[in-house]
Amino acid sequence: MSTLFHIGQYFMLLRDVFSRPERLSLYWRRTLEEMDLLGVKSLGIVALLSAFMGAVITIQTKTNIDSPLIQAWVVGFATRQSTILEFSPTVISLILAGKVGSNIAAEIGSMRVKEQIDALDIMGVNSAGYLILPKIVATVLMNPFLVMISMFLGIFGGWLAGVQTGIVVSDDFIMGIQLGFKPFHVVYALLKTVVFAFIITTISAYHGYFTRGGTREVGISSTRAVVYSDVVILLANVVLTQLLLL
Repeated sequence: MSTLFHIGQYFMLLRDVFSRPERLSLYWRRTLEEMDLLGVKSLGIVALLSAFMGAVITIQTKTNIDSPLIQAWVVGFATRQSTILEFSPTVISLILAGKVGSNIAAEIGSMRVKEQIDALDIMGVNSAGYLILPKIVATVLMNPFLVMISMFLGIFGGWLAGVQTGIVVSDDFIMGIQLGFKPFHVVYALLKTVVFAFIITTISAYHGYFTRGGTREVGISSTRAVVYSDVVILLANVVLTQLLLL
């Protein structure tokens, strides 16, 4: 029953979030601020992870298929497929759930325990829409760009590691990147990213919005936000893969 209660409360919160905003100009300014905070300031960790993971994928692929019967371009092909289909959209989203999700839950949770949300409600402001909607719009718009940058840096990091260590020739790696490329795979990855961005923001905001207690409970809400976001992302990943690729 507790699970059903939280699911119902979650969708009731979404109803309030997407109700008509009082002042569009104010929401637009808040959206721009959130795009910088939740999107642009996440670029560093995304870039670092992507470059190193691309390098690791290349080295591990070459190590595990070191056979004269397998052509050299397979390393580039495997790196491209792994990066575009799974690493950039899913793993990066899981990382962002930890960084962005905990930030959202802590911010809104702190406002709840300090009674700032209650003050907004008393003034007649739709606190759910005012606090959460700009964050949803910001992440849904910015996360696909972060993932596209992740794809590029992951493949580039793989190429750089392969060439610099001498385990693969540059021409062979580039041939593997180009061979059998399907543009729909990029579309598939970006569609997943949009869904994951919505999941991260709404679940994290939910846990922050309904925080009760003090600073200790804010920390608990942040932890729960990350855990539940990751679980739902993994479940959604299976469903979307079944729907879009099979």
